[in-house]
Amino acid sequence: MLRSIAVSLLVMRLGGSAFAAEEAPLPAAGGAPAAQTPTPGGDDAGGGNPLETARKAEKGSLKSPYADYASVAAEGRQKYLAAGCNGCHGMGGGGMGPPLTNPIWVYGKDDDTLFRVIALGSDELQKQGYTRIGSETVVGPMPPFGEIVKSDDDMWKIIAFIRSVNPDSANASSASASKPQ
Repeated sequence: MLRSIAVSLLVMRLGGSAFAAEEAPLPAAGGAPAAQTPTPGGDDAGGGNPLETARKAEKGSLKSPYADYASVAAEGRQKYLAAGCNGCHGMGGGGMGPPLTNPIWVYGKDDDTLFRVIALGSDELQKQGYTRIGSETVVGPMPPFGEIVKSDDDMWKIIAFIRSVNPDSANASSASASKPQ
């Protein structure tokens, strides 16, 4: 059973890498790579690497540039599917990972915590000092997707999709995991 789960996760990681390669920017005229356009939310919120962003950003500093999450939820859904998130979380109702549609958030539902748990995975998140604040039936730890999701902007769009299937998750002021000071 665990072996089949591990193989499934490996296939999703490889599949996610293939999607990232397919969506690489096309070269601009003259053969130079196309520049990525930054989006609101940081120096390079659009083109940054989510794994590096999660590792380097000050705790509590990651905020979605999409106050109106519904405006990018459809695009976020596509990125959620492309990254293979539905393999564990389904379309929000759960599976071997926790459902996105219920009120239980294992580590918290604020922007900073969601970005980090997706990018780093739950084991690395705990190493950064975050602790579980909720309990949910899950098969194993959340794997890191910070190198599968190709940019910070894509990560924020995935989080916008999560918020669209669970609008109560947008009320996150007191729901974050404990963090080291």
